[in-house]
Amino acid sequence: MKICTQLVFAGVLVVLLLPSLAVAQSLEGKVIEHTLENGLTLLLYERHQAPIIACRIYVAAGSANDKLGETGIAHMTEHIAFKGTSTIGTTDYNKEKIVLAKLDEVWEKISRESEKGESADQEKLAQFQEQFALLGEEAEQYVISEAYSKIIEENGGVGLNASTSRDETQYFVSLPANRLELWMMLEADRLMNTVPREFYKERDVIMEERRMRTDASPIGTLVEQFIGTAFIAHPYGFPGIGWASDIQNITVAQLMKFYETYYTPANMTVAIVGDIQPDEVIRLAEKYFGQLPTGEPAPKIRTIEPAQVGERRIQVEWDSSPYVLLGYHRPSVTHEDDIVFDVISFLLSSGRTSQLYKNLVEEQQLAVHVDTIASFPGQKYPTLFMVVGIPLAPHTLEELEAALDAEIEKLKTEPIDEKQLQKVINNVEAAFIDSLSSNSGLAAQLTFAHRVFGDWRAIEKQVERIKTIRAEDVQRVANTYLTKQNQTVAWLVKK
Repeated sequence: MKICTQLVFAGVLVVLLLPSLAVAQSLEGKVIEHTLENGLTLLLYERHQAPIIACRIYVAAGSANDKLGETGIAHMTEHIAFKGTSTIGTTDYNKEKIVLAKLDEVWEKISRESEKGESADQEKLAQFQEQFALLGEEAEQYVISEAYSKIIEENGGVGLNASTSRDETQYFVSLPANRLELWMMLEADRLMNTVPREFYKERDVIMEERRMRTDASPIGTLVEQFIGTAFIAHPYGFPGIGWASDIQNITVAQLMKFYETYYTPANMTVAIVGDIQPDEVIRLAEKYFGQLPTGEPAPKIRTIEPAQVGERRIQVEWDSSPYVLLGYHRPSVTHEDDIVFDVISFLLSSGRTSQLYKNLVEEQQLAVHVDTIASFPGQKYPTLFMVVGIPLAPHTLEELEAALDAEIEKLKTEPIDEKQLQKVINNVEAAFIDSLSSNSGLAAQLTFAHRVFGDWRAIEKQVERIKTIRAEDVQRVANTYLTKQNQTVAWLVKK
């Protein structure tokens, strides 16, 4: 379940949740769903407390939709989507597009020559690279930097951003209500007319991002190796940012093909929550988003991760503090057991009274940090339940892993106290309902439920499902999934 599991203090719980409880109880009949002829779905919810709106576009394509040789392309597409269109971000597109085409041609020559390896003509390569640099400088003369973002910000937009996960790419912003038409006009323009300007510059930016977050990071490297070990078939095993060699060799043609394949109306959901008049929103959507060509149905991911048949282990050596990761294959977010994993995660690691913190950090003093993640690295497809630990010196990784295993065994053999379980369930429910209280939070939950569950009404069903969890559900799920045979272990060890 896509929720932020955070501890909410009981003393203020009722006051904080009154608005959001009302939302959860009244979505039916208040959410307006409208599908355009081209297949784009709109989800609208009126809130007139303030003259603002939250706008969100959910594209049902993330890094799991990358393919070998093009890993990182979903993430790079998100970056390029902010570079403007044929009318925004350029001083003279007719001249610019000629230079961009030449730039791509020269890059193709560099790529072909480089593929020859040791037999490559170094003199030719040097000439091509010089041409490439000069064309890059020429193309830069036509660029109006951050043009799209500046238009949004100058019109009162806040929180303009985007994110790429394994399952989706999302674009979101909050705006004054009277700027809705401007937003729709801008979004329709970039969905139809995105120009991959500064492509090679942005590719270098992403390479540096990878270097900092993964290649030069012990934890980043550990997580990347861990996921690659846990998933041997499903594309969840790909690094979200992409392999370095793939990033360096992605082409403009490949990126635009990805864009045309997945950024189609039927593969997107738009949510607008706030001070709106639904009939007017639909009229504007028909005017602007209705122009988007229907396109072909986006391809589905059909690879299923085979059942794990034994424990897997990996060790990463680094001049760094030790770290341990445990991962257990588990079903997707749409499975009936999903919410049980949220309860288990909350029970094990949420706050100082949680089982792992109390037993391993405070009492046994084996760890400086323990945590769990209910679903990682994705949610739409079968994923992992993850446990994280950092040993407290002089204790070792062996000791901490054994202690973590022992705590997980307790879930299987020792029934949870009903009062303790109810407290956890109340907090999980409260955190989820609270996530609906803001315009942006509700927009996020609506689009997620619509694309992943197939129906935004799944929000209310999930709230009801939380209340049905019993102690035997926790034991059953722990015994079914949290087993040695189903476990992947990663250690970060000091060189």
